[in-house]
Formats: sequence, structure tokens, C-alpha cells
Amino acid sequence: MIRRALLLLLALLLLCAGAGQAQAAGYRYWSFWERDAGHWAYATQGPSLARPSDGDVQGFRFAVSEDSADAARPRGKADFATICAKTPARDGSKRVALVLDFGTASDAPAGETPPATRTACARVSPDATTAEALASVAKPLRYDTNALLCAISGYPEKGCGEQVSQKRTPGQGKPAAEEKPPSDDGPSLGLIAGIAVVALLGGAAIWQVRRRG
Repeated sequence: MIRRALLLLLALLLLCAGAGQAQAAGYRYWSFWERDAGHWAYATQGPSLARPSDGDVQGFRFAVSEDSADAARPRGKADFATICAKTPARDGSKRVALVLDFGTASDAPAGETPPATRTACARVSPDATTAEALASVAKPLRYDTNALLCAISGYPEKGCGEQVSQKRTPGQGKPAAEEKPPSDDGPSLGLIAGIAVVALLGGAAIWQVRRRG
């Protein structure tokens, strides 16, 4: 009887793990990035609070992501000298290089086609925020009532941070351009919770067997 209970416990555990891999909840939104030592880093402040310095490179990427650790990086060239080559420096202003990645067709809302990735060099006042730099080169912008950035250059036409489902099969990763930033690849919270529940059920089953014995 104990052996049967343990086999049932193992089956339930595998079922929980497989279910977590099959489908995961995500959100369709614009993520905000900063270029640091030649690599993209997820921004710690929103664009309305961040105040880049002259020569900084920042990026925006539209995609479906589960969270910041899963978010896709901007693609394309991200070199300040290249992006701002045709925008000379001026006294009393700063230049901020922006990479605008509108994402892939698979991440686009139904009926919409993402524009091609592009770059822009924003020349703004020294105290300007990233949001102000973005507005100077990529209008129209759209925000929701909570100041969440919903659209850049009018894309997407509707929607803002809506939740969507992502179906994945075991062993299927993202394409190279969609790889997630480095993070601790530990078990997900859902999987840990599933293991805990199954362990409790398994312990109860074994206790019942011993009690009957």
C-alpha cells in the first residue's frame, strides 16, 4: 500500500510540473531598458522618473512577458555614436539614443502589425526625463490612468498591459532574439507550491495507510 501511495505521489508531482510548463500567464506591454557596459539592463525606474545623462542609450521593447526576468530585450544597433551621428551636440541640451523595438507578429495584438525596429536620437533639455525624450521623437504616445506607457508612435492602437496566455511545450525555448536576461534559474513559485501541496497529500496518504495497518 505504501508503494502504491508513493507512486501516486510521484505521478501527481510530474503532473504539476508539466502543467506549469504547458501554459504560463503573461502580459503584453512595453518594457523599458537601459544600456549598461554594452548590455541591456531592465530599468529600475519608469520612463517618467528616469533622467538619462548625455550620451546614454535606452530602449523600449513591446512583447508578451511573464515578468521582468522573462522580458525580451530590445533588438538592433544600440551604439550611441551610431544612433546620434547626425545629431550634433549643442550647449544647454543633452542627447539620448533610443532603440524602439515594436516586437514580433506573435506578440502583436489581434489585427495589428508591428512596425520595424528603429532608433532615434533625442536632443532635449539637460533635466529632461526619458518620457520627455521619447515624446520628442516617437509621438503619439499613449498612457493609461496609472501612467503606464501603452503605445509608442501609436502602436499598439489599443490595449495596455493586458494579460494573455502563453502556451509552451516542454523543452521549447524562445528564439535567440527573445532570450530572457540573465537570472537565477530556480524553480518557479507555482512549481514549488505544487510540490508542497503534493507532499502534504502524499504524507496524509502514507499516514492513512499506516493507521489502517
